[in-house]
Amino acid sequence: MAMYFKRCLPSENLFSLLNQQVRSFARDPFPNKLTHYLRRAKLIDSIRLALRSNSPNSVHPLLQTRLLDSFVVANALRSAPSADSAVSFIENLKQVPNFEHSQNTLFAFATVLAKFKRKDELKALIGDIKVGKFNNVKVSFMNLLFWYSTAGDLEEVLNTWEECRSEENRLSTEAYNIILGLYAQKDTSFEAVEVLRGMIDQGVIPNSRTYTILIEHLERLGKLDAAMEVFTLLPSMRIKRTLKQFSILVEGFVGVERFDVVKSLLKEMREDGKLPGRAMRVYLERMKEEGYIDETDELLAEMLPDGRIKSVGCCEESSDEDEDEDDVNEGVDVRMVKLKPWLDPKALANALKQWSPEVVAVLEDAKFVWTSRLVCKVLRNFTSAETAWNFFCWVASQPGFTHDIYTAQRMLTLLARHGNVELVDELINKIRRQGMRLPFSTIRLLIEFYGISKNADAALKVFRDDRTICGHISKFNLMLLYSSLLRALTKCRRNSDALNVLDEMILNGTCPDIRTFSGLIYHFAIHGDIKTVQQLFSMVRQSGMEPDAYMYKLLIQAYCKCQRAALAFRVFEDMRNSNLMPDASTKDMLVKSLWQEGRRKEAVTVEERYEETDGVLPLALRGHIWTVSSEDLTRVYSIYSNGVTASA
Repeated sequence: MAMYFKRCLPSENLFSLLNQQVRSFARDPFPNKLTHYLRRAKLIDSIRLALRSNSPNSVHPLLQTRLLDSFVVANALRSAPSADSAVSFIENLKQVPNFEHSQNTLFAFATVLAKFKRKDELKALIGDIKVGKFNNVKVSFMNLLFWYSTAGDLEEVLNTWEECRSEENRLSTEAYNIILGLYAQKDTSFEAVEVLRGMIDQGVIPNSRTYTILIEHLERLGKLDAAMEVFTLLPSMRIKRTLKQFSILVEGFVGVERFDVVKSLLKEMREDGKLPGRAMRVYLERMKEEGYIDETDELLAEMLPDGRIKSVGCCEESSDEDEDEDDVNEGVDVRMVKLKPWLDPKALANALKQWSPEVVAVLEDAKFVWTSRLVCKVLRNFTSAETAWNFFCWVASQPGFTHDIYTAQRMLTLLARHGNVELVDELINKIRRQGMRLPFSTIRLLIEFYGISKNADAALKVFRDDRTICGHISKFNLMLLYSSLLRALTKCRRNSDALNVLDEMILNGTCPDIRTFSGLIYHFAIHGDIKTVQQLFSMVRQSGMEPDAYMYKLLIQAYCKCQRAALAFRVFEDMRNSNLMPDASTKDMLVKSLWQEGRRKEAVTVEERYEETDGVLPLALRGHIWTVSSEDLTRVYSIYSNGVTASA
């Protein structure tokens, strides 16, 4: 036995050696994710420069490195200056042994082809993907809609749209946005209006992107007042107003020299905590020339290019990396092209997940130029509040950087979402000591995020003690703040606190809007508190408001879910007396609940009322709890329809 064992020793040593080699190859060749990110970024910059050089073969030497992967290829493709350079890059990749395209690389290539209107090559690529040439890569209807719309291929968009509608029961908001946006770009107003109407009739709730499309279309047609009317409705619908919407309206009103409206927009942009984009700079300079100096000076200062950011084409430094690593700049004349360094905030935040002294040392050696805009983007992509806080504190000590209200509000909302009450209080106190003023939108977000993280007491504290940090609050904004607090309290099941806040709100002369009442009624109905529901329903009418069809729908659904079909039937009768009818799904739910509870007579009555309408019911009663009502969507549709058809 001993001899046999000794004879096996050489083989055992061989297997041990092989295992060590396998482990060494499997081990991550970089000490941390940040180092890997930085090396990738350097390679991507070199490929970007090569794609812009006059030498067609300058890309090839850059691809002979172990750093090359789908992440590098996808991001380099997205930076391609032309379709030809992207095609050439793809051809060069065919010569790289063992490189296989992924969904990210192919989708990036398709997007570049669509961007530069290379329709035939795009269709050929899609065909190759569909027949399985690239293993398990697949395309969805949304991918096809996006690419064809980007390419401006209306025929293929409509073909895909019809195919999508025939195979999927319910289309997404983004699918409708693509069709609506394409029609709006082509100024086919009648078709655009029909798409919006179909979207609403199918019960698909428009989002911020939908309203951006409407506002941009109206502005392009010269219907600035209509565009402004849609924009003004968004806060009451609890729709987030975007920087692009502000930019569109600023451009339009500056163009017609209505500077007072622009002044109001800039004030609201501050209240919403929006960091102005550089595209707005030319319009603010025009305002400044017209004498609006106080309103524009600070914003213009924030938009100035940061001179610390150097071009990658003229600031290459010698590498301190291992000598056996390929030189990623080989074959590229970097003096010919100047580009800003490539940077992906999401990938950078992911690389900083494992925060440690070693990572911090690498981050400091990287010499990033930290600006408010960049810090905000990185903070937005952190998934861990602890890592975000570590980064937030670290970056405060970096040369040339000082936190401002934009970075502070980003950090505050992230902490509140994760329920870090003590850190939020600490940061707010520091903001107060430094005399800074938070945007109103940040206070609202803190309250809403505390509702999500189930911190009712923290939400109440922000409302009671911290709302003064944003200065004067208008009556309308105070109503929105109360509504956010009520929603947060109901999420935390603090029903008695919610009712106390509602009483306080009304006693202080702030009347809840129909959306707030709808949210409260649904909440108490779903939990079987019928007495409170009836009181709230009476308060709606006492406030001079009439329940809309969506409020009735919510009430019927809530009563059915808590097995109170008799009360749901009573709501149905009230609805009929107001000349309204539930949509098909609500009617079916009511009839089913009545049958289950043995109320056959009432179920038959509902069906008879349905037959009186010739079997025609609304496709879907539109709205969303706490936010959008049927009346809102009807009004937006009316504004848009009247605006664009009047110009047709």
